[in-house]
Amino acid sequence: MKPDVLRGHLDALLLATLDGRRLHGYAIIEALQLRSGGALDLPTGTVYPALRRLERAGYVSSEWSTVSGRQRRTYHLTKAGQRALVQERTAWREFTAAIEGVLGEGPWPAQA
Repeated sequence: MKPDVLRGHLDALLLATLDGRRLHGYAIIEALQLRSGGALDLPTGTVYPALRRLERAGYVSSEWSTVSGRQRRTYHLTKAGQRALVQERTAWREFTAAIEGVLGEGPWPAQA
């Protein structure tokens, strides 16, 4: 998938991946790969700065924990993040419906 396709959608993808879960950064990357059928293979240099940006915005919170003797930062949605995700999903449905109206193979509406 072309990196330009993700422009403007990364935050929504990260919020959706964290919906109802607490995940560390690499687990977020793996979840994105799995849910996208391998189409989303994002580098850590893209994901971690975005997570920090979402945390500064108040949409994501994190805490350090020890897993198998290793320190890991685990992320989860805040209430503001949950509200932002609802808005992102609504905007996505509106966007895809509009694009499908143009790119889809259905008949064009009659002109008035």
